[in-house]
Amino acid sequence: MVKQTLHNLKIIYKYGKDFRKSLLYETIGSLFGIAINIAIPILTAKQVVYLTDNIWYQLIVMTFVILLVNLVGALKTVLIKKNTQKFAVGVTEKMQKELGKEILKISQTDIDNNSTGTFVTRMTSDVNNLGYMFTIGYGRLVGIVSSIGTFIAVLVINRVIFAFYVVVAICLTTFHLIKSRKMNIKDKESRLLDEKASGLTVELVRGSRDIKMLNAKSSFMKALNNVIHKRNNKHIEMRNVMISYDLLIESLTAVFEFLLILLFVILIKNNMLTVAMAIALYSYRYRVMTNFMENISLLLQETYEFNLSFDRVFAILSDHFEKEVFGTKKIKRFKGDFEFKDVNFSYQTGIPVLNDLSFKVNARTTVGFVGKSGAGKTTIFSLICKLYNINSGEILIDNKNIKDLDEDSIRGNITVISQSPYIFNMSIIDNMRLIKDNVTLKEVKEACKLACLDEFIESLPDKYDTVVGEGGVTLSGGQRQRLAIARALIQKTEIILFDEATSALDNETQTKIQKAIDNLRKDYTIMIIAHRLSTIINCDKIMIIDKGKIVDEGTHEELLKRNKDYKKLCKTELIDK
Repeated sequence: MVKQTLHNLKIIYKYGKDFRKSLLYETIGSLFGIAINIAIPILTAKQVVYLTDNIWYQLIVMTFVILLVNLVGALKTVLIKKNTQKFAVGVTEKMQKELGKEILKISQTDIDNNSTGTFVTRMTSDVNNLGYMFTIGYGRLVGIVSSIGTFIAVLVINRVIFAFYVVVAICLTTFHLIKSRKMNIKDKESRLLDEKASGLTVELVRGSRDIKMLNAKSSFMKALNNVIHKRNNKHIEMRNVMISYDLLIESLTAVFEFLLILLFVILIKNNMLTVAMAIALYSYRYRVMTNFMENISLLLQETYEFNLSFDRVFAILSDHFEKEVFGTKKIKRFKGDFEFKDVNFSYQTGIPVLNDLSFKVNARTTVGFVGKSGAGKTTIFSLICKLYNINSGEILIDNKNIKDLDEDSIRGNITVISQSPYIFNMSIIDNMRLIKDNVTLKEVKEACKLACLDEFIESLPDKYDTVVGEGGVTLSGGQRQRLAIARALIQKTEIILFDEATSALDNETQTKIQKAIDNLRKDYTIMIIAHRLSTIINCDKIMIIDKGKIVDEGTHEELLKRNKDYKKLCKTELIDK
């Protein structure tokens, strides 16, 4: 474990190189602390001797020396605490920034297969454990060194008391180590339950509206309460282990203190120890009988937690989770030609979603996709943006395999406007700045006008500075979609994918959005998954997808003449999702 810990500390230290001066000052302060902790009891013993022997001058001098030492002690405490925070916070901040970047690199499949809590707890509590190991753990180590210095001081004063303290320390430390080992086992199990509870708590907040609307409060709370109950029981198990061993250790400590007094009486009566030195040695008892064993036990406990947190954090930073892989070719601007060649894809093994799917989309044309729910329409858009890797076949953009293109070339040239866009908990204009950090208010207003959202925003008290809440909760479904459309228009990509983007709009607004889409047609490649017939009726081409394959394609008029299923859909004026 020592080798592993040193290796892990060396890696974490790299994140704190910019703050190594703080660590140096902390070390200097700690060295002063060690010296003070050893010196004060000895100086206090001499003070008692001078007092009992009526040596007033030396008493005053010694009292003044103790005052100076205590003042130095106060300064060293400030030095340690101030620099401890700088180093720990610096390491934590740097690691959290890198961890955030790495989480965004994880494949969408692994994101889908893990709870939110898996990533939240690792980015918060686990990273904090790593940063503070250099402060709290360092403090434990200093305490141990200080106690060793105390042992040396005791050895110089009296060997019998030294031997007694060694036996006591070994005995009590052994029980502390046993306690730590048992708590570590419980802790590992507890963290897994913490992740589940954290994930469900996040879903409770984010999904509160749906939970209420579905009248699912009872069932959701049952699931959450079950996880919380299991987690709390595990915490209680850990607490019970700690209480049991603490009771044993405290009882033994009381017995040892009683024996220590008896030993002092014997040594003083046999002229093997003076009263003053007995006072000094007695003042060391807490450091020897309590601090020493506690610091060793807590350091081992924190080392275990540090190594566990290290493994959990670096599971994200390393290859434990599958990372998105992109090519190296860079294309600044696409023309907008798309082609799927015999593409096969499945989210789960043995359950195909796309089957040898092949189709072409020419640049600056507008293509609509229709089909039943689960036919694979949204999956096509996800694969175009390379959120998932295909099982076989090829996806070409401008005759270049998507596997060979870098991330910016793909996602910097494609905008997706989804049915349920995620609006961030910030102002309207800041939502736009996520897409383009130097966007002007004029550009934002133009985009919102095109998305038929400008009148609504102008009616708000704070207008474009209005904070919309997490997920855009203060907006209606239609307003969220229009804001997402405006956000996409700010990006100004060559390719725009509308995934049911007008399904939540009223007829009047939907007509306006349709007009906006028509205005974009000659300048962009547009692909539309449609819920309403009016959204795709003017498309250059409409593709009917069923069971992961294109079963027919053509213009609205062509399909109306030859495809019975399409004709049936048109009659109902409703195309299934």
